[in-house]
Amino acid sequence: MGQELQCFPEEVLVAGAAHLEDEERVEEVVEEENLVQRGERELSLHPGTFIARGKEDLLVTKNLTPGETVYGEKRISSETPAQPGETDGELVPATKTEYRVWNPFRSKLAAGILGGIDSIFMRPGSKVLYLGAASGTSVSHVSDIVGPEGTVFAVEFSHRSGRDLINMATHRPNIIPIIEDARHPLKYRMLVSMVDCIFADVAQPDQARIVGMNAHLFLKTGGGVVVSIKANCIDSTAPPEQVFAREVVKLREEKMKPKEQLTLEPFERDHAMVACVYNKHD
Repeated sequence: MGQELQCFPEEVLVAGAAHLEDEERVEEVVEEENLVQRGERELSLHPGTFIARGKEDLLVTKNLTPGETVYGEKRISSETPAQPGETDGELVPATKTEYRVWNPFRSKLAAGILGGIDSIFMRPGSKVLYLGAASGTSVSHVSDIVGPEGTVFAVEFSHRSGRDLINMATHRPNIIPIIEDARHPLKYRMLVSMVDCIFADVAQPDQARIVGMNAHLFLKTGGGVVVSIKANCIDSTAPPEQVFAREVVKLREEKMKPKEQLTLEPFERDHAMVACVYNKHD
């Protein structure tokens, strides 16, 4: 069971960048006292992610399955009061939206978002290939982000973690769990369509090659790749900075052009996240 549901008024939730595209809306948000201002190096929010303001700022995603938790995370509800309609003046009933708190100490992707990564290449409606899904903690939040129109193809090699992943996916129809070795993408080629982005957290010495093989089969040209790199899993004898630099070179060799690199501290030690754009024809 999740922790007790908390209620916050609508104005404490800050929408992702997709909701802030026009200049008038951006100015309105900056003027609003309870909302996060978006500056050059301010927290970069992404479509489908939100910040709940309170005693502590919390990264949240809109719960695809209201009333349910996945790993005991806190839930927050936002209420919109009843108000007259814009056209006919009839009263629009009050609505309540539920959000799930995303813990950056339990998710590399959440750590990257709070670390200020510019793009995670996923938004509502996206098709995402998630390599290294584990039991589905982060996958569930990606499921929230892409929403009912999107799909998450979640690949996990461990059968023990895979059982939890499959169980979670029974409540979330936009997740397709695949219990298979990501080194052999041909084994699940009949299950995965072309995707908009790949997120990888496989923590293997040949991680760049694994990501490359999956990208060549499933990723659209111009699609995004986000890779979480754990230095100790690649080479425990070299300084983390050297390991990260070598991995970036390997990603380039796999037709992935790095756009951004950041460390995941203070959430993860000796971890980096690299965001790339894939171009098969380079």
